[in-house]
Amino acid sequence: MYKPTLVLICFLALSSCRETPKEVAVPQAQQVVEKIATAHGFDHWKNVKKIHFTFNVDRDTVHFERSWIWQTTTQEVSRITAQDTVTYNRGFLNDSLKPADSGFINDKFWLLFPYQLKWDKDLAISYTDTATAPISKKQLHKLTVVYPNLGGYTPGDAYDAYFGDDYLLQEWVYRKENQAEPSLATTWESYSDYKGLKIATTHKRADGNFTLYFTGISVETQ
Repeated sequence: MYKPTLVLICFLALSSCRETPKEVAVPQAQQVVEKIATAHGFDHWKNVKKIHFTFNVDRDTVHFERSWIWQTTTQEVSRITAQDTVTYNRGFLNDSLKPADSGFINDKFWLLFPYQLKWDKDLAISYTDTATAPISKKQLHKLTVVYPNLGGYTPGDAYDAYFGDDYLLQEWVYRKENQAEPSLATTWESYSDYKGLKIATTHKRADGNFTLYFTGISVETQ
């Protein structure tokens, strides 16, 4: 996943602000980003000083997991696996730490994607008022995010996020290098509140052979 921080490049879903009495005003992409972040508790993030979580994936009969402790004020990160524990500071990375940091960026992205919309920079963002969700086939709103082609661990990737009128994500599609066909589509479900942070703890693929989920989530505030 690409590393956070940027200026959003917004593409409007409508080219005109004129409307008839039957039309509903469509928010600009930036406004949608703000509402998605707020719905997921972004306003409470400023109070967080440490977050702990375990990233789990069950694929067929194989289970994978790793745990993280993130000191958000100092940017100290600890990766904990069955094999070892690696602690480093994101402000002082070297080549030997990049595999651990790449894993952290990936897992944090799944955990806090609605916040990454605020943190990440140089994004191309577009908004579609009504679109068919890939798994449920429901009619939902869609926000498409395309990352820049340079920088980060996986440049050029794209994400289609599907959400309802409450702005909570219900499904998303990952498209590697912005290719037209989905690379992975999963649900966003089992939301829980952690000191104001509203986090989807479970993501499932339609075929039932893949579940990504979080356990051991704890948030320490200032």
